[in-house]
Amino acid sequence: MGPETLFDKIWNSHVVHEIDDGPQVLYIDRHFIHEVTSPQAFAGLRKRGIDVFRPSQTVATADHNVPTKDQHLPIKDALSRHQVDTLVQNCKEFGVELYGLGHPYQGIVHVIGPELGITRPGMTIVCGDSHTSTHGAFGNIAFGIGTSEVEQVLATQCVLQHKPKTMKIQVDGTLKRGVVSKDIILYIISQISTSGGTGYFVEFCGSAITSLSMEARMTICNMSIEMGARGGMIAPDQTTFDYIKGRQFAPKGAEWDKKLAWWKTMKTDEGAVFDKEIYFRAEDIEPMITYGTNPGMGIGVTGQIPPVNGQSDTSLKKALEYMDLKGGSQLLGQKIDYVFIGSCTNSRIEDLRMVADLVKGKRKADHVNAMIIPGSKQVEQQAIEEGIDKVLAEAGFELRQPGCSACLGMNEDKVPRGKYCVSTSNRNFEGRQGPGARTMLASPLTAAAAAISGHITDVREMLN
Repeated sequence: MGPETLFDKIWNSHVVHEIDDGPQVLYIDRHFIHEVTSPQAFAGLRKRGIDVFRPSQTVATADHNVPTKDQHLPIKDALSRHQVDTLVQNCKEFGVELYGLGHPYQGIVHVIGPELGITRPGMTIVCGDSHTSTHGAFGNIAFGIGTSEVEQVLATQCVLQHKPKTMKIQVDGTLKRGVVSKDIILYIISQISTSGGTGYFVEFCGSAITSLSMEARMTICNMSIEMGARGGMIAPDQTTFDYIKGRQFAPKGAEWDKKLAWWKTMKTDEGAVFDKEIYFRAEDIEPMITYGTNPGMGIGVTGQIPPVNGQSDTSLKKALEYMDLKGGSQLLGQKIDYVFIGSCTNSRIEDLRMVADLVKGKRKADHVNAMIIPGSKQVEQQAIEEGIDKVLAEAGFELRQPGCSACLGMNEDKVPRGKYCVSTSNRNFEGRQGPGARTMLASPLTAAAAAISGHITDVREMLN
């Protein structure tokens, strides 16, 4: 064998069978499920009269449709209640572990996997959710699958997949003040576009990436899907091992030593060839914000929205009409109505700490509705223990209960038509946060700064 990329090492060791001129049968180590993409899959098993093949490798939680207030009460919305009840019933019937509402481990599926020590290097991980790529921050192959594939995995612990090509994205240098991992990934997507990664699995590397915490790395891998990639990954290192050690389901004792020795081999070999390589400098990145209706429509916060050039720019023209913004103008000073800090991109304890540090002793603008949704019960609990809840309350921010919330407008937390929301989530598509809602993606720092000033602000001016 010649030198291999980390992706090839993991993929090749999980191929169970190759179909001539077709996909490969890939073994799956860990399968996460939630209430939205699993009901039809379970119904399919029932129809065929088969069980979940390896229930111990499946973990379920309720996150997409759950309310983020009064979670101890019955869910008011009939569809949401039905979906959550169906998940409870299915997990009971098929013997799947469920962290449902009220459970101390409940939360957004891509937040709880890592914090519980279920997500580890060298694995294959799937979930019926596109942002499963988040788990790749631990040096594994993690990707979203469709409902029919959810059924495949439940029935066989395998999934049919075509092997993607490999891409290396290297970011070297030191980040400037006020620039965080969300800015790195928004910058990359603005440079290579939302289709720049199509057909590839991306490995992120370079000094700017390895200097990041695990939670910051998860933000980068979470949004790899937004450049069209199948997923993103970062090779595990001491930061990874320190994060996993001692967590609820992490290996212990001799098992830990054995796993650790293997994890240390989980890196791209010297001389391994990627199908494509792209390089960026950390110094070129400033706090980012999106102005359009896909995550690639992003600029540095002091930059200008690109001008519409003639008739060929139809997608830009349409996006700016939807957002009611003008090409060639700045976003700085643009009045906003809502701030949403949360989602599987930015709802971990470090994100909340970052916001609390910035808003301490300040007060949000009166006209801004600022919601903060922790990614899990554990994050919520930790925020309360650290007094973050009080800091946020004094600044006029509302800390709610865990769930996907206003990321996707599937629950009660919607942004009203025509209102501007600075959001730490991963998508700014038309209607994503509610019909007619106008979303601007940014980091938790930039979002918190906008909440305080009431308009788009360069957070660097607020940092002492």
